[in-house]
Amino acid sequence: MNRAVLPALERPPVRLLLVDSDRVFRVGLTLWLEQFTDIAVIAEAESGEVALQRLSHLFADEDTREDTLEAADRSARDVPVNLVLLDLNLGQFDPESMPALTLCQILKSRYPDLPILLLSTSPEPILLAAAQRAGADGCCPKSLEPTALVTVIRRVASGQSCWILDSDLQERSLGAAPRLSDQPEPQAEPPAAVASSPPGALTVLRRNWRVSGLRQIDAALDEVMQELRNPDLSPMNRAIAAGRYRELRTARWIVQRLLATPTLPDPEIASARPDRLPDQGTQEPSVTGPRLDSAREARSTPSYPLVPVSPEPDSSAIVEVNVQALILDAVASKLSTSLENQSDTPLEIDILREDRKQELFYLILRKIEDMLAELRYSQVQPEQLDAKRSLILQDLWQAATVDFFGKYYTVSLGGMDVEVVAVLLQEAATVQTAILDKIPGVVALLHHLLFQTPLLVDSTPYAAGNPESLARAELLLENLMIQLANAVIQPLLNRFPNVEPIKQNFYNRRLLSSREIERFRNDLSWKYRLERLFREPKNIFESQYSLFVFSGRGIKKTAIYAPRTEELQQLTGVPLVVTLALEARDAIAPRVRSVVSLVGNGVVYVLTEVVGRGIGLIGRGILKGLGNAWQDPNRYKGDRAGRGR
Repeated sequence: MNRAVLPALERPPVRLLLVDSDRVFRVGLTLWLEQFTDIAVIAEAESGEVALQRLSHLFADEDTREDTLEAADRSARDVPVNLVLLDLNLGQFDPESMPALTLCQILKSRYPDLPILLLSTSPEPILLAAAQRAGADGCCPKSLEPTALVTVIRRVASGQSCWILDSDLQERSLGAAPRLSDQPEPQAEPPAAVASSPPGALTVLRRNWRVSGLRQIDAALDEVMQELRNPDLSPMNRAIAAGRYRELRTARWIVQRLLATPTLPDPEIASARPDRLPDQGTQEPSVTGPRLDSAREARSTPSYPLVPVSPEPDSSAIVEVNVQALILDAVASKLSTSLENQSDTPLEIDILREDRKQELFYLILRKIEDMLAELRYSQVQPEQLDAKRSLILQDLWQAATVDFFGKYYTVSLGGMDVEVVAVLLQEAATVQTAILDKIPGVVALLHHLLFQTPLLVDSTPYAAGNPESLARAELLLENLMIQLANAVIQPLLNRFPNVEPIKQNFYNRRLLSSREIERFRNDLSWKYRLERLFREPKNIFESQYSLFVFSGRGIKKTAIYAPRTEELQQLTGVPLVVTLALEARDAIAPRVRSVVSLVGNGVVYVLTEVVGRGIGLIGRGILKGLGNAWQDPNRYKGDRAGRGR
């Protein structure tokens, strides 16, 4: 019988393996699950390596026990573990530990029919996409209500897929309105008496009101949640949106309670967006074997007992394609948002129209993907990348320039046709010196994408697939794309700044006049002077690199830590003076602030305790004299009369 349609009482009990590095969480969850007779924690593991050992021992013991049984007598009830509960952040802060995504892929390669449910403290979109590519069957936040978590465990163990993106969506995900998984929760047939009795008109009306109201509230909740997921939302707007969300949830609860119709089930609310990730079946499959769709189909008809299909998979080969695809897809998804420069530093691409800017970024991303494929095909060794760095960037710049403008694109200057690309490529030396040579992290990014070399994050190496390495690789790739785009536009501004056909085809409407163009070019010139003399020495002294990255609202500037001691020792001239001035300020400023604070406190004391009290005494004497004169006016007249005699 298909396990997905088994009644609740006939389903096999859930035997789960809990994998989490937090011992307190493991103990707490185990104690909570003890109250449910159909769920049992068979084993625990604090790392991926331990989890693989536990599973290997469990299934080895099971195979030994079932050697005396016929294959036809084996059932799903005899499986030692039928669900793995895995922390998505496993190994995030321990570079030596196996990352959760790698463990997930290994488990799916060894036990393709074993469901995996991921728990996450902060389910980022790139991590959720990586989890689906790795073969996970579901994911939900750790902050989910315990009762809701139990429901998710049962559904995933029964062969369904369940993705909850936010703990605040639990009421919507587990309620009757939106679907939580790919298949509905199996339910027993309703009693004949209930099914045969037709609902009343008032019941149907209440049901329709409730469905209509929930549909509108869910649409409003979608809009608010989309706003709250914006990382650049101001604190004030975030607080307002959070208040709206709480009000909508309260309104939804009230509508569900006041207009409830227990005897009349709800139709599916089609307008509610399902809280699961889109199917990744159209994307590039993992090298581990079957895709997600085939894995789900295989789970619909159980083939227990679970047996290993690849005893020792190569974990580096497992993540090779996935890491590159995840990072490229994550960056590509940001290109559909605003690309306006939100930093205080002018960029060459600021002169482009928004559509041209987006076209250039997509082109560069495609060229980077082609370059990675070419490097793999050429079998370039890791030690050769450093020597080929300049050549690789030069080829990327030339390919992007040719494809963006067109190899045979010509303009008329002084009655002569000039090939634009041929002239732009003559600026190769200038572009290489001013932009390409200063892009940080290129070799480290190539090592990580091509050979799965651990990526340094704050001087700590993180393996490929680790959330920290994924986030850092994404930042490095975004900065590389933005700098390559600047390199494509810089020769155009140097050679053809005021050519009318180019202005009409590429320039922003706000920068069409000659005055605005010259002002923009002057700003860029001053930017490079300030970078060379002040900003770059400051970054070297502070051991950091400045990166331009994509955000939800445009391009922003961020900084990452990197040791730059050798560069600091090679500084001369004005850059060296800048670092010495910064060091002197750091040495003197705290003492000067202490002296100023002491003098300020002394001045305040003198003004309040000495001068203030003196002024107070003088004022009090004056007021006292005025009061005495006011209280005894006859005495004052008598004194005047006596002096007159």
